[in-house]
Amino acid sequence: MISENVWDEHFDSLTNIIEVYINYLRNKIDRGHENKLIHTLRGRGYVLKE
Repeated sequence: MISENVWDEHFDSLTNIIEVYINYLRNKIDRGHENKLIHTLRGRGYVLKE
């Protein structure tokens, strides 16, 4: 859903660009905090939660 909403349906699904940007966000948001906010839901995507 991320790729379809940010780009179009012709997005190259073999690229790891989404994982790269999620990693950037994790470094900015979660680094240095014991409780992480960004969680991976295997096979589904990502979620923000305490």
